[in-house]
Amino acid sequence: MDQGNTAFVLLNSALVLLMTPGLAFFYGGLVKAKSVVSMMMMSFGAIGLVAVLWAVYGYAIAFTGAGSDTYVGIDGIIGIDTADIGLAGLLETPSDAPFPPLAFVAFQAMFAILTVALVSGAIADRAKYGAWLVFAGLWATLVYFPVAGWVFNFTLDPATGAFTDGGWLTYGLQGIFGVGVIDFAGGTAVHINAGAAALALSLVVGKRVGFAKGAFAPHNPPFVLLGAGLLWFGWFGFNAGSELAADGVASLAFVNTLIAPAAALLAWNVVERFKDGKATSVGAASGAVAGLVAITPACAALTPGWAIVLGVVAGALCALAVDLKFSLGFDDSLDVVGIHLVGGLIGTLYLGFFATETGFFASGSWNQLIVQAIAAFSVMIYSFVMAWVIAFVIDRTMGMRIAREDEVAGVDLVVHGEGTYAFGGRD
Repeated sequence: MDQGNTAFVLLNSALVLLMTPGLAFFYGGLVKAKSVVSMMMMSFGAIGLVAVLWAVYGYAIAFTGAGSDTYVGIDGIIGIDTADIGLAGLLETPSDAPFPPLAFVAFQAMFAILTVALVSGAIADRAKYGAWLVFAGLWATLVYFPVAGWVFNFTLDPATGAFTDGGWLTYGLQGIFGVGVIDFAGGTAVHINAGAAALALSLVVGKRVGFAKGAFAPHNPPFVLLGAGLLWFGWFGFNAGSELAADGVASLAFVNTLIAPAAALLAWNVVERFKDGKATSVGAASGAVAGLVAITPACAALTPGWAIVLGVVAGALCALAVDLKFSLGFDDSLDVVGIHLVGGLIGTLYLGFFATETGFFASGSWNQLIVQAIAAFSVMIYSFVMAWVIAFVIDRTMGMRIAREDEVAGVDLVVHGEGTYAFGGRD
């Protein structure tokens, strides 16, 4: 066992966990002052719920031991390794393993938690906490855990260090097209997945009272900047840590995680300046997050120059995409669709053209783009349909949304009996 790489994986796991409280601040600053506790609780609730589900059965679904005597399911698509339920089969570390299995369990648990928390931004200011937790548990079980297996699942041969077998989007498509999907840290499994679910959830829950462009200004931009800073800090663990080793690939991912969002931040502010006349702090924070989303699948497969170009493209297009909700008539409160779904699609498809070695401009082949598109749209459609069905059933049974008068009065006091600020007349 390599103690250096073990420390690397565990440290990056802690960094990725920090992203969820960072998301809570980012989202908390964007909502009304009367909704901050509710918004942040949805992120913290995701930590509590998904961490437990991951240990009980989530890991056993996402990282199945295909071909083993304890595996039940369809190879590469859906199944569960019964030996790993409750993590019972992962307590021992093989002598030739690069790190303990539980270190990888911990790292991937943080991805599951964050992905679920991301979805909550679509229903800010109007959702029931209990209904959100029911949705989160069902969506994690039926969508995130299987989709993580489609993209991230692999078998590590300790003798050779090679990754073999695994999910259909990676090794399944590789058998057909000669290349599998490039998704180094979760452009499909995390961002497209969460963005599609957010769109479905926002459609089921409906628009906020008084929904209109400019009607809901962020109540605390410093919270937004603090949250974006914590997200960016943790994102180095998210991206570089996905190499699972402290090596040159991790270093490339680290550098690209710095420069792509930096370029996206600038691009978003430039678009704002031309579109609205002012470059805002919330725009800078949102641009950085859009760049982080776009570089997530691509951080280890682009040269730094192409990473900067990706950041510019993602920052500019996501700055325009956040207004789609007004023209199309859906209320995605905190722009999960405009940033995570659109940014994830941009980063995933961009690799079809510019990925080192296999992108079109390096290889002359369209296969990588075809595979990237299959992965992106398969995850998007599956997540949207399943999220809509789950949300619809919950809404028709226990209800997803608080009463209209309670929404106007403030979801924090109604749902949690707490307020964010003890003094002042903020709303």
